[in-house]
Amino acid sequence: MQETTKVPVVEGERYDIDVTGEDDSQVHEKKGTSADRHAMWRMGKVQEMRRNFRFVSIFGFSMILMASWETMLGTSTIGLIDGGTAGLIWMYLVCWIGFICVNTSMAEMGSMAPTSGGQYHWVSEFAPAKHQKFLSYMIGWLCVLGWQTGAANTAFLAGTQIQGLIVLNKQDYGFEAWHGTLLVFAVSAFNVIFNTFLAKKLPLIEGIVLVVHIFGFFAILVTLWVMGPKSDPYTTFTTFNDYGVWNSSGLATLSGLVAVVLPLLGADAAVHMSEELRDASKTLPRSMIWTTLINGGSGWIMLITFCSVLGSLDDAIGSPTKQAYLYVFYNSTKSVAGASVMGALVITMAIFCNLSITATSSRQLFAFARDQGVPFSSFFAYVSPKFDVPINAICLSFGVSCLLSLINLGSSVALMNIASLSTAAIIASYIVSISCIALKRIRGEPLLPSKFKLGRAGLPINIASIVFLVFIFIFSFFPMGPKPTPAGMNWSSLMFGATIIFSLIYYYVRGRHVYAGPVAYVRKSA
Repeated sequence: MQETTKVPVVEGERYDIDVTGEDDSQVHEKKGTSADRHAMWRMGKVQEMRRNFRFVSIFGFSMILMASWETMLGTSTIGLIDGGTAGLIWMYLVCWIGFICVNTSMAEMGSMAPTSGGQYHWVSEFAPAKHQKFLSYMIGWLCVLGWQTGAANTAFLAGTQIQGLIVLNKQDYGFEAWHGTLLVFAVSAFNVIFNTFLAKKLPLIEGIVLVVHIFGFFAILVTLWVMGPKSDPYTTFTTFNDYGVWNSSGLATLSGLVAVVLPLLGADAAVHMSEELRDASKTLPRSMIWTTLINGGSGWIMLITFCSVLGSLDDAIGSPTKQAYLYVFYNSTKSVAGASVMGALVITMAIFCNLSITATSSRQLFAFARDQGVPFSSFFAYVSPKFDVPINAICLSFGVSCLLSLINLGSSVALMNIASLSTAAIIASYIVSISCIALKRIRGEPLLPSKFKLGRAGLPINIASIVFLVFIFIFSFFPMGPKPTPAGMNWSSLMFGATIIFSLIYYYVRGRHVYAGPVAYVRKSA
């Protein structure tokens, strides 16, 4: 028989834990397998949420959150303006390969430390001892910024697409900015209600929507293949455009990079749900890697198809719907009803994507608040015993989405601003966390035991990931053209800098006195 030891966790709670972490036969409805309980004990955390996700449901959650083929259609207009069809297709392929390396690196870290904290927890454990506290604190703030603005971005994307669908059916509709803002409010409110009152049904819903995600892909793909106007393949794959007036197709393509990064971003969402995932150290990396491969592949196939049946690039960009994909749907089917059904499917998936991101952003904030990294920590770390979710953190996501959507009232490129801000913040967290584990490998320091290991391939994959991410980070702040007007400026750099300054001030005023970093609670394995 294996020796089982009673180990106190925190706040007086005690679990029966197999300290070897090898026997997963004993599964507790809330606390998961013995490996889950041992991981939580090692990290010094109390299990507060139910582990009701399994592989299929967390895989569905990740697939829907990334929603690569749907998001790619929604952001295609940005890429067509800066880059054209060739820019979209080839930069997507480059970014997909890059994110395979990035997400594989994070999958290994997630297997080592499966916690809702994700990147800031990994930095706390893997960074050099003298830098652990400060670095993990800053990365925690960047993760909060990235995921909160990510929730706002997807809500805004869904809201503006709904406006485009209205224009398709009612051509005299006035495309008012404040209408889009109110639609963001509605989408965000729907997802807050869903993430609270229906939170226990989330795994089931994610599984059902995953089926829609897969079959919807084939339905739209086949329709475009059969009915769409075919363009010359050489033109599709080689035509770069510069509608942003960079006077350089290369710079134009790179400034529109956010269009292909967004559909591939977010595989680490499963990490932030890992405290609700059964057998997380094994299931988490499988979900992340399969999500990246399948979603990335479906997104590239849909993108090539979309570009091949695009028709007139000028007409697509100048469409009254302001959504190039709705123009392509109508141009292919020659039917408002047919294009509306196809468009409604994409928009529905965008709404459920926002639902998943809202859940993720709330869990990440909850984890950081639990470690006292933000103001009003106890408020945001509160988990409702009725709903088993961090309800206050969910409400904050709603508030942030509504506030950021107000940018739309003063800037015609609000989506670009919010998308760039979310991209830059999350990418920065990836860079630092992967750099920490790469440094441990370079120094020959031992890594934590895990069920998924990269072995000798680890360091090359880590380094390739860092080089790729730095490249993406730089270009995420570019505007859509040189010498932009104030309304056309990419203000994400200002918002990013303001968050850094605020977090630094809070750190020196209060944070450093109350924030110890996750590594302070970590126990040595028995």
